[in-house]
Amino acid sequence: MSAMVDHLIAEIFSLNVKLLACHARLAASTDSEALHDLRTTVRRLRSVLRPLRGLPGMDQIEEAAKGVGDLTTPLRDMQVLAAFLSEQGLDRAARKRTTFLDAACPNVATSAELNRLFGVLDQLPSFLRAQQRHGLLRKLRQRIEKRMDKQWKKLREAMADPDHDRHRLRLLIKRVRYAAEAYPELSHQPKGMQKRLKAAQGALGDWHDHLQWLEQARHHPDLAPCVAGWELAIHRAEEKSDRELERLSDACFGKRPGH
Repeated sequence: MSAMVDHLIAEIFSLNVKLLACHARLAASTDSEALHDLRTTVRRLRSVLRPLRGLPGMDQIEEAAKGVGDLTTPLRDMQVLAAFLSEQGLDRAARKRTTFLDAACPNVATSAELNRLFGVLDQLPSFLRAQQRHGLLRKLRQRIEKRMDKQWKKLREAMADPDHDRHRLRLLIKRVRYAAEAYPELSHQPKGMQKRLKAAQGALGDWHDHLQWLEQARHHPDLAPCVAGWELAIHRAEEKSDRELERLSDACFGKRPGH
């Protein structure tokens, strides 16, 4: 038990250091990937802590992490769109968004949401040690394994549904994938499963991007030149995501007859 708690706290310290580095990069506007790296680190933190949900005090840090995610999601979406527009030679539309981001991204570093997350993270290791002393972290390993098994069950059920929701599948795949990365010795995954999860997540992410862009095009006339291409691309993305989901399903359940 002590070793599992030690591993958990070591992960929290490591992720906190990475968040601080992202914070410094955002504040100094050193590179365009700082926001993406911040969001990825926050997602990994949530994956590490998800098995502890229900324990006293854990709601506070989950809410703080979610707050940072909610704050940065529209900014990251705009970054991805601006990069696409630049690649397509739509410089004016790209520059308009990049100018906004150049001002907005450094503000994330001083936001109440990120400062709140750092505040609760600073207290978390000592808080967990106190919970350990009071016996609240007994059977931590079993608790984590149970949570991960539950996540896999939800993903398998969602993939087995012929009317599956791509939005929900994307979220479930993220949770399973990041949990396995946080606790690799407890994931019990077949060899190559992480590769399949990453491929399916990437394909669903491409579909999601085009869905978001088409929605934005309804409100931003400067995106009109892209609409026809996006409408074609989203159908291709749907087909690709279906293929990747089928491969993932085969890896989870075994190939079906005739496949």
